[in-house]
Amino acid sequence: MLSESFSTLVSSTGMATQKELKKIEVTYKSLPFAEFFLQELENFDENRFMHLMAETNSLTIFKLNVEEISDEVLSLLQKKVVTKYRMIPVKEADGKVVLTSFDPSAKDHLSDCMEILGKPCELILTNISTWESLFKRVKISVKELVESIEEVEIDEIQEDEKKVLDNITSDVVSLVNHILADAYYRKASDIHVEPYEKKFRIRFRVDGSLLEISSPPKALSLAIVSRFKIMAKLDISEKRMPQDGRMKIKIGGHTIDYRVSSIPTLFGEKIVLRLLDSTSLELDMTKLGFTKPQLEKFKEGIKKPYGMALVTGPTGSGKTTTLYSSLMELNTANTNISTAEDPCEFNLEGINQVNIRKDIGFDFAKALRSFLRQDPDIIMVGEIRDSEVGEMAVEAALTGHFVFSTLHTNDAASTVTRLLNLGVEPFLVASSLSIITAQRLCKKLCEHCKEEVKNPIDELVSCGLKNSPSLKFKVYQAKGCEHCGHSGHKGRVAIHEILEISPKVKSLILKGASTDEIKQLAIYEGMRTLRMSAMIKVAEGMISMKEAVLNSAADII
Repeated sequence: MLSESFSTLVSSTGMATQKELKKIEVTYKSLPFAEFFLQELENFDENRFMHLMAETNSLTIFKLNVEEISDEVLSLLQKKVVTKYRMIPVKEADGKVVLTSFDPSAKDHLSDCMEILGKPCELILTNISTWESLFKRVKISVKELVESIEEVEIDEIQEDEKKVLDNITSDVVSLVNHILADAYYRKASDIHVEPYEKKFRIRFRVDGSLLEISSPPKALSLAIVSRFKIMAKLDISEKRMPQDGRMKIKIGGHTIDYRVSSIPTLFGEKIVLRLLDSTSLELDMTKLGFTKPQLEKFKEGIKKPYGMALVTGPTGSGKTTTLYSSLMELNTANTNISTAEDPCEFNLEGINQVNIRKDIGFDFAKALRSFLRQDPDIIMVGEIRDSEVGEMAVEAALTGHFVFSTLHTNDAASTVTRLLNLGVEPFLVASSLSIITAQRLCKKLCEHCKEEVKNPIDELVSCGLKNSPSLKFKVYQAKGCEHCGHSGHKGRVAIHEILEISPKVKSLILKGASTDEIKQLAIYEGMRTLRMSAMIKVAEGMISMKEAVLNSAADII
């Protein structure tokens, strides 16, 4: 909602008419800050307006560097308080907190913030775009997330489950909610709940690394595990066999799906939860880590009328995201796309997604066979695991359909060998394949604390780069600060290796050439290997040498 003093001042300056303000008010009434959209108006000058506000309301203006303001200071006020009072903490010194706002009427609530913080407060003004950038960095606290959790509906509870529920105290429920909220806050991809002989621990996988978060009392292990199993609708009486389930929780206004797996260990059941947050799914192909030449080559390869595109890499290397991004790139009103997944991780609008059900005999082969009777243009098979699925995928690619799938191989060239080992004939592989992409996820260096490596020439040469006068780019390494939780890394970026199936590559496949021969020809024809792609990210200051070596096979560059 536009505050009265704010809208009055905007209209009086002639930067926006009452009609324009009313339109913004109506159009964006459900958003907390309709003022953000004033920047879209032709006559609105946010810096001129900021100075007018300061002059009219006797307030001070300070130029703020958003990057220099720490997350610790930004978190002094909960996000709901920031949203309500339109003030963000930007500095704390000498027992005083400096708050900033784009709205002069925020000064009316300065005393409320002083009471919350228990310290004297000062208000300074900034422009709308700077304040918006700051607000994007204000995180919902774990406490707020816990309060926002909406319980899953637990229906059809059996008698034995009721007895367990009666023994699960509110403290255990709160602890489980705190685990879920903390994992969401840290942007974890997995939660590990692990019982041992004398210890019970919780670990999160964040940016690919497992971190120990807490060790609740061992006496609570059974109750915590049971709570998770009930939420995921698993059989709590079955403790000898592995089980799989799903659950859905609303945290901070976002609906999160969890894939839940239990397995019996020596000292109790271990639970692993995979977080599937559709709001964090990046389906823009330009943001997947491809270099410009790689992206052009990949798009060209998947836009053929028929053929097969394979994405390879280890578990957790981003294969599903690449496949989903490819499908969304091709998803149009006149295209019929069907996918067979185990399981479907995210819902894609306009695409027919099918869950594999092995318990009733509905596997990838049966799904693929059914798809071919559904008039498809594009088919995605979650994974080629055996000769039957491999042969059917190849046949589909040769009969006028485009097929996407994944394999677990070390690089792009070895994918060909893998298909041959599955029993697919060489002439079918050569005729059906269009493009192969191998990928890995590397930890990005924290922009706030990465430090330059002195004299990195020896390391660069050891990675395959030739020592020459042109070898003069900066190399950085991880350090650690409060922005990255002292890990030195924040976020991940993909590196790719794209093998285009050219006529010469097809000839090698038909001759039964080795993986090394195919790879050498592909490099000669312009393929950038995983190591080459990793070194480009090193030169761009995105990843460290250690990450480059860890996530790519040694190649001479």
